[in-house]
Amino acid sequence: MKMTPVIAGILAATIGLTGVTAANAQGRSEGPRADFSELDADGNGEVTIAEMQAYGKARADARFAEADTNGDGSLSAEELLAQRDSDRAERRIDRMIERMDADGNGTLERAELTRDGEDQSERMEKRFSRLDTDESGGLSEEEMAAAKEKRGGDRKGRKGGNRG
Repeated sequence: MKMTPVIAGILAATIGLTGVTAANAQGRSEGPRADFSELDADGNGEVTIAEMQAYGKARADARFAEADTNGDGSLSAEELLAQRDSDRAERRIDRMIERMDADGNGTLERAELTRDGEDQSERMEKRFSRLDTDESGGLSEEEMAAAKEKRGGDRKGRKGGNRG
């Protein structure tokens, strides 16, 4: 079994650092989904990729801050384990920290938790482009509803609906 998907799953489940929009675009549920009006920050009736990214970043930052119980700007193994309590999770978290801790300080800062930011943006832009059926540069509420319907509606609660 490859550990990369497992570690990614723990990371997503532990603190939910992938943006809600990326999770939604992939058919994954990560807590309550944003409604259209929350995503449409400027209220113009379309959600741009910038609005989606800003919402996802704000949500990820908030979840990181919540997990960072001592407020030092980084997540220790103890803080990660407080989210998931098991020996197996502890071993996975230790390996995750070892792999992702770029500065070697034994904790994960917010910047260390983002995977290939540009690569992720490119993937998000491709997904967004497919959803933007009228090529307006933004997603209308109808386009978002159609995308949700196409992927099978809300997967929340379905087996495998929260893959990491």
